[in-house]
Amino acid sequence: MNLNRTNIVLAAALLIVVISSLFIQTDHSRPNLQIYLGPEPLNAYAKFLKSTPLVLWGARFGLLAIFGLHLLLAVNLKRQNRRARPQNYVVNDPVETTLASRTMMSSGIVILAFVIYHLAHFTLGVTNPALHELVDSAGRHDVYSMVVLSFQNPYVSATYIFAMLLLGLHLSHAAASIWQTFGITSSRSRTWIHNLGWGIAAILTLGNISIPISILLGLVGLPEEVTAP
Repeated sequence: MNLNRTNIVLAAALLIVVISSLFIQTDHSRPNLQIYLGPEPLNAYAKFLKSTPLVLWGARFGLLAIFGLHLLLAVNLKRQNRRARPQNYVVNDPVETTLASRTMMSSGIVILAFVIYHLAHFTLGVTNPALHELVDSAGRHDVYSMVVLSFQNPYVSATYIFAMLLLGLHLSHAAASIWQTFGITSSRSRTWIHNLGWGIAAILTLGNISIPISILLGLVGLPEEVTAP
């Protein structure tokens, strides 16, 4: 397989992984926003997930696999591009580099590390086991209070917000750069694709970071019957 064909195969695989990551991120953000509805919807949803362990753990391992594959494909594609001729794209108009494009590799590594921490924190209870012992009045794991107590810690909130901002930058650049690899973007469509990428990234990022910010500001608090462990 020649170098150009290898690049196309790697880019196609990376595109599939990027789209999968976007769907996973969207599907993950939607139920998290139930925290604004109070303890009942979020705790009921968490109980439903725990009642289907094969699906739940399959999704979790799938998430890690997709992030790991995404990183490996991106590194491999970058290596292949370095070996290729300087002009790899059909569209070769000079384009200023952005913060998102300059930090793709480093932000990807940080995001992967955050996913591992996120699972250790909210799923496995490694970082704060006491929060996993919280139970609501219905005898369910009190996920609502666990999230609130976690984000009342400014260091945890700052870590989460920073990771979500990096994820937003990462997603905003990914779509445009992948399509450019295939030469699909014309000078007219480049602006549209760029704005679409930023729009999707902004919606996901604002939704995600609104949770720790709202908790820090006291807009979302603990139920009256719950006290910090």
